[in-house]
Amino acid sequence: MNNIPQIKLGLIAVSRGCFPKELSERRRDAIKASYKGEIYDSKIIVTTEKDAIAAVEDVKKNGVDSLVVFLGNFGPETPETLISEFFDGPIMYVAAAEGDGDLFDGRGDAYCGLLNCSYNLGLRKKKAYIPEHPVANAKELAKRIEEFVPVATAVVGLKNLKIIAFGPRPDDFLACNAPIKALYDLGVAVEENSELDLLVAYNKHAGDPRIPGKMKEMEAELGTENRYSGVLPRLAQYELTLLDWAEEHKGSRKYVAFANKCWPAFQTEFKFVPCYVNSRLVAQGIPVSCEVDIYGALSEYIGLCVSDYPVTLLDINNTVPESMYDKAIKGKYDCRLEEVFMGFHCGNTSCGLLKNPHMGYQLIMKRDLEPELKEPDITRGTMEGNIKAGEITFFRLQSSADTTLKAYVAEGEVLDVNCESFGSIGVFKISEMDRFYRHVLIEKQYPHHGAVAFGHYGKALFSVFRYLGIADISYNQPKSLPYPSENPFEC
Repeated sequence: MNNIPQIKLGLIAVSRGCFPKELSERRRDAIKASYKGEIYDSKIIVTTEKDAIAAVEDVKKNGVDSLVVFLGNFGPETPETLISEFFDGPIMYVAAAEGDGDLFDGRGDAYCGLLNCSYNLGLRKKKAYIPEHPVANAKELAKRIEEFVPVATAVVGLKNLKIIAFGPRPDDFLACNAPIKALYDLGVAVEENSELDLLVAYNKHAGDPRIPGKMKEMEAELGTENRYSGVLPRLAQYELTLLDWAEEHKGSRKYVAFANKCWPAFQTEFKFVPCYVNSRLVAQGIPVSCEVDIYGALSEYIGLCVSDYPVTLLDINNTVPESMYDKAIKGKYDCRLEEVFMGFHCGNTSCGLLKNPHMGYQLIMKRDLEPELKEPDITRGTMEGNIKAGEITFFRLQSSADTTLKAYVAEGEVLDVNCESFGSIGVFKISEMDRFYRHVLIEKQYPHHGAVAFGHYGKALFSVFRYLGIADISYNQPKSLPYPSENPFEC
C-alpha cells in the first residue's frame, strides 16, 4: 500500500562504562543475525552523551525512522535516555538476558539497568515502547522487534497524516461529531471542506480522459456482478476527483484519509451513492469513512498501518434473530446468542473482503429519494455482500467532549452465516459481547461506528494506543473479570 509508511528500523546498543563493552557489541550482533527483516545497526556503542548524539546522527543519516535502543549490559542511564530526546520518531527499549557467558566477566545486569532506564525516561517525560517481555535473548528480542514494526508504522503514519473532510457532519448523526483538537495533539492534520467544494471539483472532472480507463478497472473488478453498469461513468469521475484532491491537498503530509458526507444531499446532486468508490480507495490504502466520521477515518488508517491490509468501517448494527442463531450458529459455533451481532454499512467494504461481492443500490435511501422508480438511479453505487468468515479485530480511537482520547479493542471473528440482508454485512462473534456492549460501548459513550481489521491485531493496536498516551483503553473482558460499573448481583 502506497499510503502507509515503509519503516526503516535502526538499532543502537548502549554500554555502562564499568561493564564490558564487548557484551553489548556481541549481543547487538546476535540480534542483527536473528532478525529476519532489514535493520540498520549502528556500530557506535553509546557510553557517553557525545556517543548518543553521534549514534542518533548515524542512524538518521542512514534513513532510520524507528529506533531500537538495546541495553547489552546495565547501560548508561543519562546517555541512553537522551537518545529519546535526540531521535524524533518511535523508539523501543529492550535489554539482554544472561546466558551467553559466565556470570563473572560475562554478566551484564541489563535486567537491573532497564529499571533505571524506564525511571529516567519518566523523569524526561519521554514516550517509549517497552514490550511485555523486554529482557530476553537475541532470538526472542528479534521477535519483539518484529512486533514493534506495526506499532512504529502507525505512529510514523499518524505524524504524517492529513484527514480531509467534506462536510458538514450530519446534524442527525451527532455520534459522528467530536472535537478535533485531540487530532492536533496526536500530530494529525485536518482539512475541512464544504460538500459544495467537492461538487465543484467533481463537475470539473466531467469528460476527464481518464474516465474510460477507470471504468475498465471497475468492470474487471465487478466481473459478471455488474447489474448497474450505467452508473460507472459517474463513479469513475468521482474516484478520480478524490484521488486528485488527495494529491493536490496533502501539502506537507505524506499520507491522507478522507471523512466524507454521503447523504442525503449527495444523492440528489452527485446522482449516485459513493460507497463503491469508498471501498475501492480503502483497498488502495486510502480510508474513506462514511458520514464525515473523522475519528472513524483515523481508526481505519491505524488499522491499515497495523495490518497492511484493507480494513472497513461498520455500524455495530443489529442483533441476530434467534431463529437465525438456532438455524445457523447454535451447535456449530461456541457462542451465546448475546455474543453475536451484525456489523453493517451501506456498501463501503472492499470486494476482496466480501464472500459474494456485487454492485447494488442503497435500499433505505431509495425508499425516500426515488420511491416511484421501479429501478434505482441516484441510489446506485453500493458494494454489497456477506463479509468473509475469519478472524477480525473491532476497534476505535475516539475523542470525548472534553477532547480526552479513549479507545477500545476487541478481537473476534466473522461467522460463515448468510445474513439474509443487504449492504456490506456480516455476523460477528465477540466473546462476552453483551457485557462489552453495555459496560464499554454504552457506558463510555462510544458511537455506533467501529473500524474492523481482518485478523487478530489486538496486541499491536493496544500497543499503538499506549504509545500514543491513551489512558483509557477498553477491551472485552472475560467473565471472570467484572467491569467497574458491572452490577455484582446481576445473574
